[in-house]
Amino acid sequence: MKKYFIEQADYQHWASTELFRCLDALSEEQRNANVGLFFGDIHRTVDHILGATRNWRARLAGEFDKVTGHDTLLYSDWEELKTAVLSEFAQFKDWLGQKNQDWFGEIVEYPGHDGQKQRIAVADGLTHVMTHAAHHRGQISAVCTRLHVPSPEMDFMFYRRRN
Repeated sequence: MKKYFIEQADYQHWASTELFRCLDALSEEQRNANVGLFFGDIHRTVDHILGATRNWRARLAGEFDKVTGHDTLLYSDWEELKTAVLSEFAQFKDWLGQKNQDWFGEIVEYPGHDGQKQRIAVADGLTHVMTHAAHHRGQISAVCTRLHVPSPEMDFMFYRRRN
């Protein structure tokens, strides 16, 4: 399981890099325009991917004081946001590499948004992190298509073929 999740973190880094190549073709106005995404615009949606990834890593690490709200904008500058997202997935990969194999089968407890204690298997939490990022990248990719900007191939198989 450890090797699988390390590869998934690497894939998230790769897919984000591919998406950013596409998003760099958009103007700042296009990235910040309300295009009907759950978080309104592309920039805020990418920022949400970062925030949720950080929040889940904090939960899995037992660092609950580092969890931020979903409405918190972490980076208003596009270049800083891209750097932070790529750095987060690289750090996530390294962090997972430091865990022993048994950790991936553990159950962790964390305070939910409602203050109630939640329990989740580490593997399920990690699966959520990886699918959550892919989910929002897919939404953003659809918006790029509407804006007539070619969307990159970000499927896992393209990542695999690269390697």
